[in-house]
Amino acid sequence: MGTVKSRAITSEDEPNTIACTTPNFHEHHQSKGYGSNGSFLQKNDLHYDMGNSSNYHPVRQPSVRSRSLHPMPTSEELDRKFTKVLASMDLPPDKAKLLKNYDDEKKWDIICDQEMVQAKDPPSHYLTKLRTYLDPKASRSHRLYFLYFFCQKRKMVGESTSTQVLRDLEISLRTNHIEWVKEFLDDTNRGLDALVDYLSFRLQMMRHEQRVQESLSESDERLNFNNSGDGVGAVSLNGTSTLGGVSSSNLLESSRYQHGNSSTFNAISNSILRPSLLDVLDTPSVRRRSRHIAKLNMGASTDDIHVCIMCLRAIMNNKYGFNMVIQHREAINCIALSLIHKSLRTKALVLELLAAICLVKGGHEIILSAFDNFKNICQETHRFQTLMEYFMNFEAFNIDFMVACMQFMNIVVHSVEDMNYRVHLQYEFTALGLDKYLEKLRLTESEELKVQISAYLDNVFDVAALMEDSETKTAALERVQELEDQIEREIDRNSELLYKLAEVDTEVRFLKADREDLLATKLKFDEEVTTLRRILKQNEQELKKRESLLQSKNLELQTLTRSLPRSTSNIANELDINTCAKESPVECVSPPLPPPPPPPHSHEQATCLPPPPPPPAPPAPPPPPLGSGLTPNAFTPPVPPPSQRALPHQNSTSMIFQPPPPPVAGFMPAPDGAMTIKRKVPTKYKLPTLNWIALKPNQVRGTIFNELDDEKIYKYIDFNEFEERFKIGVGGGLSSGSNSEVDGTLQSYPSKRFKKPDNISLLEHTRLRNIAISRRKLDMPIDEVISAIHSLDLKKLSLENVELLQKMVPTDVEVKSYKEYIIERKDQNLLTEEDKFMLQLSKVERISSKLSIMNYMGNFFDCLHLICPQIQSITSASTSLKQSRKFKALLEIVLAFGNYLNSNKRGPAYGFKLQSLDTLIDTKSTDKRSSLLHYIVATIRQKFPELLNFESELYCTDKAAQVSLENIVTDVHDLEKGMELVKKEAELRVKGSQTHILRDFLNNSEDKLKKIKMELKMAQDAFKECVEYFGESSRNADAAAFFSLIVRFSRAFKAYDQENEQRRRLEQAAAAAASKKESEQVQLRNKSNQKKQQYQRRPIIRRESSRA
Repeated sequence: MGTVKSRAITSEDEPNTIACTTPNFHEHHQSKGYGSNGSFLQKNDLHYDMGNSSNYHPVRQPSVRSRSLHPMPTSEELDRKFTKVLASMDLPPDKAKLLKNYDDEKKWDIICDQEMVQAKDPPSHYLTKLRTYLDPKASRSHRLYFLYFFCQKRKMVGESTSTQVLRDLEISLRTNHIEWVKEFLDDTNRGLDALVDYLSFRLQMMRHEQRVQESLSESDERLNFNNSGDGVGAVSLNGTSTLGGVSSSNLLESSRYQHGNSSTFNAISNSILRPSLLDVLDTPSVRRRSRHIAKLNMGASTDDIHVCIMCLRAIMNNKYGFNMVIQHREAINCIALSLIHKSLRTKALVLELLAAICLVKGGHEIILSAFDNFKNICQETHRFQTLMEYFMNFEAFNIDFMVACMQFMNIVVHSVEDMNYRVHLQYEFTALGLDKYLEKLRLTESEELKVQISAYLDNVFDVAALMEDSETKTAALERVQELEDQIEREIDRNSELLYKLAEVDTEVRFLKADREDLLATKLKFDEEVTTLRRILKQNEQELKKRESLLQSKNLELQTLTRSLPRSTSNIANELDINTCAKESPVECVSPPLPPPPPPPHSHEQATCLPPPPPPPAPPAPPPPPLGSGLTPNAFTPPVPPPSQRALPHQNSTSMIFQPPPPPVAGFMPAPDGAMTIKRKVPTKYKLPTLNWIALKPNQVRGTIFNELDDEKIYKYIDFNEFEERFKIGVGGGLSSGSNSEVDGTLQSYPSKRFKKPDNISLLEHTRLRNIAISRRKLDMPIDEVISAIHSLDLKKLSLENVELLQKMVPTDVEVKSYKEYIIERKDQNLLTEEDKFMLQLSKVERISSKLSIMNYMGNFFDCLHLICPQIQSITSASTSLKQSRKFKALLEIVLAFGNYLNSNKRGPAYGFKLQSLDTLIDTKSTDKRSSLLHYIVATIRQKFPELLNFESELYCTDKAAQVSLENIVTDVHDLEKGMELVKKEAELRVKGSQTHILRDFLNNSEDKLKKIKMELKMAQDAFKECVEYFGESSRNADAAAFFSLIVRFSRAFKAYDQENEQRRRLEQAAAAAASKKESEQVQLRNKSNQKKQQYQRRPIIRRESSRA
């Protein structure tokens, strides 16, 4: 049976892995050895010796027992053992979790494999050897011990060197259980101190060897320069051949041999070698160390240093060892000093360890301190100088070293949070020539090196660029401040304009009210004129009838008077009457004869012929007043009956308001329903107008005004003084006979507002006024306006002016009127300024389309900026609501409560509409103090506190609740229509200077419109999915209504949670107060009981005292 024997590993060996990783155990057991503390056991680390078993090395011995001899235990025992194995491996949590998911068979294989590999030697075995190597007296005082040691252990260890011991130690640290590593590092063994001391010792020896080699190289160069014979050449060749792999002891022996036995070398050494080299080779310390190394069979310094670094890496593969290393400053210093090792693989390994330390908290300062120590020991001019020399001036290109070096510089420079310090470190490497060298290395073929170089260059701070950005930012901030000030001024100006607009709106409302009043007055006047004309026509007809009737009556009267006895006075009166009747029958009756009030008898009675006149009566009473409508020469009506006469004792006032006398015999009364026509009152002066709202004639019927007669007042009041005090201008009175009655009625309402203008206007009054106001706001010549409209130039014609012009665009009727005016060749100068302005606008082709395009172009980007956030809010709200886990869990709780309440009555439900969330408040408890939502919130706080902040997973729901998706779709559709209008306009225009505005707008806006259409489509799809996800219909669903449900529920949830907390605090306070009150009552009862007991004791004491 072959035994496992450790092979001597030197620095020229390339390890397969640098850091500890966790392998796949199933593959591992087929192809690789696996260490119990989580590290790889490389295949090259072991080789088999089929010879004598006495050559067995006492590091470890794998067991060859078959796993079939160990049956699989129970599941509990298997889990216990597997947990113990995982703890001994010290694996990361993710790797340990992966292994726990293995089945029982794989777990048992891992347990058996771990039991097969057992640590053979304790940590003290290796530490005793290391401390022996470090003891300079070991070659003398412990000579007998080593003679005994080598004699007894020769067969077991063979010809092992210090390098082999270190390699065995590294394998043990990497493959043994974690407890073995902790035992190696504990306070009893202090293995880390021993390892660091040995590494420091070997570093000193290596630096000494490098100085000797440098001295020999310089001497060799001088020897070659002065070479003149064969013997010297032989010495040079001999010396050169021995520098490559000999130790300092071999150099010393060689120098002694040549110095004592060769006169040629004596001559050469006296003429060529410097005295310092001989002094270095012949110092007592060097001779002592050389003898010490030779007698203890120590390996080469370079190999020992490389394996020591690998041992430190194995220690740092677990947290316990890593923390001890970073707390050991001497260990970090020794690792950094190991960079002087000539092997590039060793340098790469050192840089990776230093980079790992630099990434932990506080490690950056430790690494920089180690390089400061490196600078002092190696006498560098600048920190990192030696490292940069290795990086830029390499003897052989090694990609692993270059990548490790570049990665280390990346971490050292860019892992600092302080930006100033970061720039300082960056400048250190820049001063050493890193930036220029990286420009050359960027052409390398190694992808790993390119990645590291790119990472460094991407994170470099360009101070000049930062200064320029800072200045630009300052200028931008100043510009922002200016814009904010300008916005504030515009806001103030806008407020003023809004205030003025409100005033204009108020004035417009007043004007509309006046217009309505005037229209109503005009309508009333029209009705009155119509009534007056109808009554006038009736009166004319009636007058003709009465004239004929009067003539017939006069004839009858004359016949009767002839037959009666006549006196002189009666004959005279009769003659006067006949004369009046013959000369002018019409003039006997005053034209403005007021019709008497309707008699009580019916219309049939009114049409009958009057009865014959009564016999002669006494003289007639005085004629009625002038206000009654009769002139002094008018025909005197018959005397009224005695019942209608004024009594002698009645005063004048009663006479004024007494009923008018009946109509003249034979006269027809006024038709039923016709109003009394009131005569005009002539005035001497022009009087002001009283702007009252007069009642229409048909509105007076049945009112008190139907019973009044204001014409009687005229003879009792002197209106001359009134006219003098209220006259407007001096002039003659208004003649009532020159104009018709209708004209007089209209002239009684003069108004300056309707003064006839000097110029002609084809516009309505309101339209003319609005055009005048808009022209004053526009304040631009018509030529400039038309030019800006043709060129669609929003710089010349602002957006506000475009909106004004859209309101001023002539209508089809107005355009037709202006065309007819021009066709008739009328003078255009007679038109008002507003009409001239409208006439010029009517000549512009497609003015409405052009103004719409300008309005669209001016508002396009504002519309985009307004619509985009709304679309994004709907998308975010829909996505977050659909993906919210907490809200889903909350709905589940609500469903549970609902089914608990309704399952016995309505059966269980599989879901519910989100509108049902509003009904949680309506379901009250028995005491009506709380609702179902109160209880659900309290349950969630007690049982599911992680769901209390479910709204934290919902984004933009409050904004989406204020957005109508239909309105957004409409707005985007309007934008598409406007874009089509712009495209058509661009196609209609001939290529020229006026098309660049449209081309620029289309180039800047088409892509943005397409983008917002895509975003809208995404928002619609997201909302549809969200709505359908919650069981709602996507056809009738609206974003505002849908998300308002969520917002209301979230707010109600918070409010009810606060109410619950407030109630809880109040209940606690009440309970505390009750307990306090109860304790006080108990204390009072105790005090009262004590007092009662004292009172009960007093009589007993008195009786005892009386007996005594």
